Amino acid sequence: MDDDKIRDRIEALEAEEKKLRAEEGAAAETGHDDVIARDADRLKAIKVELDQLWDLLRQREAKRRAGEDPDTAQLRDQGTVEDYLG
Repeated sequence: MDDDKIRDRIEALEAEEKKLRAEEGAAAETGHDDVIARDADRLKAIKVELDQLWDLLRQREAKRRAGEDPDTAQLRDQGTVEDYLG
């Protein structure tokens, strides 16, 4: 996946996240806890995928700066990306 495709996916996920947050707000006002719970699960999945994609972009840039092929960067698993302590 090249940088443009990664950025396109990030934009799509961010748009979905924005939509879900708006739905969550409306559901909270009307007491639809089932919608809130469903959206919460999807929002968690979106957060993980966004973190993975941003990490992949950073890997690709680091490889470019090091004179390496950015296409050798790989999407890291959830545990690696979410539990990274810096």
